[in-house]
Amino acid sequence: MATGLAGAALRAHRPAFVGTAVAALFAATVVSASTMMLGTTSTHRADLPGGLSAPARRQLAENGVGDMAVVLLIGSVYMSIFVVVSTMGTAVVQQHRELAMLRSIGARPRQIRRAVAVQALAASVPAAFVGFVLGGFGARWWHAGMVDHGLLPAEASFRFSWLALPVCVGVAALTTTLAALLSSLRFSLLRPARALSEAATGRRGLGVLRAPLGVVAVAGACVVSVLLSRQPAQEAAEGAFLVLILFCAGAGLLGSRIIGPAAWLVSALIGRFGPSARLAMLNVRSQPRRFSAAVVPLVLVVGFGLTKIGMHTSARHHTGSAGGRGEVWLDYVGTGLYAGFAAIAAANTLAMISFERRRDVALLRVVGSGRAQVGAMAAWEALVVAGTALLLGTAIALGTLAPILSTAFGSALPYLPWPVPTGVVAGTLLLTLLATGIPVRAVLRRRAITVIAAT
Repeated sequence: MATGLAGAALRAHRPAFVGTAVAALFAATVVSASTMMLGTTSTHRADLPGGLSAPARRQLAENGVGDMAVVLLIGSVYMSIFVVVSTMGTAVVQQHRELAMLRSIGARPRQIRRAVAVQALAASVPAAFVGFVLGGFGARWWHAGMVDHGLLPAEASFRFSWLALPVCVGVAALTTTLAALLSSLRFSLLRPARALSEAATGRRGLGVLRAPLGVVAVAGACVVSVLLSRQPAQEAAEGAFLVLILFCAGAGLLGSRIIGPAAWLVSALIGRFGPSARLAMLNVRSQPRRFSAAVVPLVLVVGFGLTKIGMHTSARHHTGSAGGRGEVWLDYVGTGLYAGFAAIAAANTLAMISFERRRDVALLRVVGSGRAQVGAMAAWEALVVAGTALLLGTAIALGTLAPILSTAFGSALPYLPWPVPTGVVAGTLLLTLLATGIPVRAVLRRRAITVIAAT
């Protein structure tokens, strides 16, 4: 039964599982590259008589290259769970009506969870094989960069490892199964009548634990930030990452409670630019929970990226040096990887939201809205999402950097050369416009009556 349910869901909700496959592909690529780098940086190389030389071993130990690969491997596993949970969570919400009907005719909770897990595996395991191949190319680039920046001795040549293949498949199977179970657990346990009601009206409120935990996370970030502002610069820098994590966790847990007011403010500004903009404003305000699911990952991208970049650019501005050349390069690589995970989660969610609303788009066409008007409405919605993410992400970055910079340089504001904020704004806008616009354009190519009949 689970296999049949999974197959039907895959056919009916293809974009959701394309998103899961993309997330799994990115994760498998990072896992593959990290696994191969672990073999490359091993001091006991099977392909070298006696392994690496003593100076090479000393250089590896001083730079902690092997530890960095382990950290990235563990981080990629954690981030893949986060991304797939986010993607599968939206996919499960889109299936609430079907799942509720199955519960009402006798399907057991474990059958629902098993069906969702099979869906996730069907999308992620094939992607893991492709990720293994791409990871080989990524590891070669990573190896060359580490040699160029003095982090890796030249004699530690790149070593392709087939061991990365079972690791990729195993991690993909484990993380997607866990993510699928987490995303479907609550709904599968609802009584059939409650499940049908929630499928029709949507879930209201944040839950018994989620709201208090979110408040605690945000309050904790504020308290830790104040305490760090009274500590020496080195200790403040070490504790800043905790502030960033707490702020991001709070934004994720509180979701629409934080994102709703910010989106209301941004949409109020955008709503003055004509009928399409006002319609976009009303859409965002009427569905804060749906749009907050897309905003949260973008907030992580903006907050994490500005914090990491701002630390280095501010240090260079005040002292003339951002730190060791190799350490700075590796920090930017890690920041790019984690931002990539969050960007994929945001793009997946936005694309699935647009696909889910294909009937609404078709109805607008039936009542006389032109293609240009519908496209403009979708573009304004993307701008609201991007503007909200930029507003909250910047606030998180400033709150995280303030204690570090005030104790180290006497100024709480970071120094950011104009290409940095310009690039962040442009990248966020481009991501939201593409993730929203492509599904809408696909719907507009089809006859409106055909879309309505199919949904």
